[in-house]
Amino acid sequence: MRARPRRTVSALAVLVAAALVLVGLLLATPGAQAADVDLIANGGFENGLTGWSCTASSGQVTGTQARSGSSALQATPSGSDNAQCSQSVTVTPSSTYTLSAWVQGPYVYLGATGTGGADPSTWSSGTSWNQLTTTFTTGPSTTTVTVYLHGWYDQGPYLADDVSLTGPGTPPPSQSPTGSPTQSPSPSPSPSPTVTPPSTGLPKHILTGYWQNFDNGATVQRISDVPAAYDIIAVSFADATTTPGAISFTLDSALASKLGGYTDAQFKADIAAKHQAGKRVVLSIGGQNGTISVADATSAANFANSAYALIQSYGFDGVDIDLENGVNAAYLGQALHSLAGKVGSGFVLTMAPQTIDMQSTGMEYFKLALNVKDILTIVNMQYYNSGSMNGCDGNVYSQGTEDFLTALACIQLKGGLAPSQVGLGVPASTSAAGSGYVSPSVVDAALDCLASGTGCGSFRPGQTWPGIGGAMTWSTNWDAKNGGGIAGTIGSHLHAMP
Repeated sequence: MRARPRRTVSALAVLVAAALVLVGLLLATPGAQAADVDLIANGGFENGLTGWSCTASSGQVTGTQARSGSSALQATPSGSDNAQCSQSVTVTPSSTYTLSAWVQGPYVYLGATGTGGADPSTWSSGTSWNQLTTTFTTGPSTTTVTVYLHGWYDQGPYLADDVSLTGPGTPPPSQSPTGSPTQSPSPSPSPSPTVTPPSTGLPKHILTGYWQNFDNGATVQRISDVPAAYDIIAVSFADATTTPGAISFTLDSALASKLGGYTDAQFKADIAAKHQAGKRVVLSIGGQNGTISVADATSAANFANSAYALIQSYGFDGVDIDLENGVNAAYLGQALHSLAGKVGSGFVLTMAPQTIDMQSTGMEYFKLALNVKDILTIVNMQYYNSGSMNGCDGNVYSQGTEDFLTALACIQLKGGLAPSQVGLGVPASTSAAGSGYVSPSVVDAALDCLASGTGCGSFRPGQTWPGIGGAMTWSTNWDAKNGGGIAGTIGSHLHAMP
């Protein structure tokens, strides 16, 4: 049986996370020109840390692991510091720059802030030297930017060498300190062009619940047993096939038996009855054991064709993307647009990324959401099994708090998604997830904070989003097992919001 992802605060999973591939990669305009120069001072760390400032004294120079020359940077994150080393660089307004560095180690990030445009960031994780490269264009009044490298909390030391920033300007004097106090990069990417989300006939604020096609100790349910408070029901999960990108679905026989017999015909009839009640039912793709990969044109076509066949057969209204790895924004976006074209009006597309997948617009999952914004119903990020993450103000927040919900939702709201496309995904009980459970009243307070600025915790967003999309839970089964607090409290609150 497959259980819903439990991504514990495991060093790797979550901080694959910190895959904070911060803010929007690629405002790429034509590359370097003949007059371009390297503007980084001491990019090879041959002069110690001259020109660089590292948080919490986390950086030092190593002479035994250099990629070139005799020295390299070695910085060690702690449980409360990501070992960021930065340098302030003088640049020319309205100009294109290429930033690169050779790095090694777990979760190494390279980026720049204060560019006046889309601040770039990229990352890697590896045991051998590899080169990170990204580009950006400065704003019309930008004269300085902060270039940074950092690791991730408690993930071990990283190495960096041969850092360069090439573009128009005056090269720094040899051995001249140009460092400035470090500043945590804040995920505040430029919003993408306004796109009106598709009409689905759903309420303004919606509650989504996952329905388990398996028994893992939660209350077993027929689709007809799911409370009316749930506006979207995500059937979990579709199965991978031997055909690349293609999916299938089979009603679990053990579950059907435990329900006293639940046939395909009854399942389809229950979906049709939900339609009559104004609800939507989608097929979820992924989950903890989901291995569907859409990474080329052929697999994209296979995905769209097989998903459409299931939609026609069972009466699903669309799909939910709950992949935990291997997301390819370009080809999966292509597949989803193809599927939406086949289904036509009323197509419902939901997503449930992990928090690590939505830390910036440079992440593949975030890029996917923006790529399909024109057909996207709602993104219900999973605010659980996550550990601590950066909020939109650059501060770190711990899961299981209202601030965690609001400060991370703010990243998506400022990153280009429409307010109606942002939902709060929470576990229905402490049994439903390894960590991150919050009471329904905390979720209600977070929704009010985002919508109207009331009921906020210590984090208060600088604006409000009255059209905030709603909330999601894993799962309707665990909610039933726990007394129905999600449906009763959060569902009622959402549907009463203006």
